[in-house]
Amino acid sequence: MFHPGELAVQQRLGQAGIADRVGRSIRTGIPAVAADFLAEQPMVVLAAADAAGRLWASPLTGPAGFVHAIDDTTIDIAALPGDDDPLSGALTGAIAVGMIAVQAQRRRRMRVNGTATPLPGGVRITTEQVYANCPKYISRREIRAVSAGQAGPARHGTELTAEQGAMIAAADTFFVATADADGHADASHRGGNPGFLELLSPTRLRWPDYRGNSMFMTLGNLAVHPRCGLLIADWSTGALLQLTGRAEIIWDTADLTTGAQCAVDYTVEQVIERPGALPLRFGAPELSPHNP
Repeated sequence: MFHPGELAVQQRLGQAGIADRVGRSIRTGIPAVAADFLAEQPMVVLAAADAAGRLWASPLTGPAGFVHAIDDTTIDIAALPGDDDPLSGALTGAIAVGMIAVQAQRRRRMRVNGTATPLPGGVRITTEQVYANCPKYISRREIRAVSAGQAGPARHGTELTAEQGAMIAAADTFFVATADADGHADASHRGGNPGFLELLSPTRLRWPDYRGNSMFMTLGNLAVHPRCGLLIADWSTGALLQLTGRAEIIWDTADLTTGAQCAVDYTVEQVIERPGALPLRFGAPELSPHNP
């Protein structure tokens, strides 16, 4: 059920028994309730590696139904990353992907891991793992508009600017792309009060890892494969910040945020800022009552 990295983290944090019980909910197929949930979503986030092995997290958006299960192990997505998205060239052949759908309005989410193959104007995922996550740490927010405007030109760099640092400091939500030692990708969500994603320097970030489902798929991947991608959004303007780099788990909790069972230090290697790239525009958040 779990690979060695996940097992090691579960055991280190004393949650192996819980993980074993929770892990029984992981399926290969797509339950009807999960298929219905996906069909309602206007956005999913994909995690995958580019040709150089760098991991990225990228959003895909569309009208309700653009993500739909065509049978119990196959999901079709009628959208592709934009030309300036770092995964635009990665989805041209069979590739390992993770996918997460978060319904912020109702604090619901589900995850899918599997293999993606290209379709005309989209991508098909053959599922290997399908499971729901608890509502912890999800900020509730409503879609206010869908923009038809033109996105601004992408900005590339190797360190964060002051403006990008301010966007990170304001974030209550971000997405993480990881993979195990064999390259199986996973997309996950992290949430907390603004400031929980901490800017240490123009090339260093840190975030606390709060207690969740005890399976430790993200931390387990990082324990064996430190490459990692982050996606941070300005939900009101549609600006996207996509980072790729390497992560290290910090086990000493002495100086960490209250409620953290460990933390992740992140070294930024590449930065892509895409103004207005996300067409969905959201209202102000209602922060999760579970946030420490």
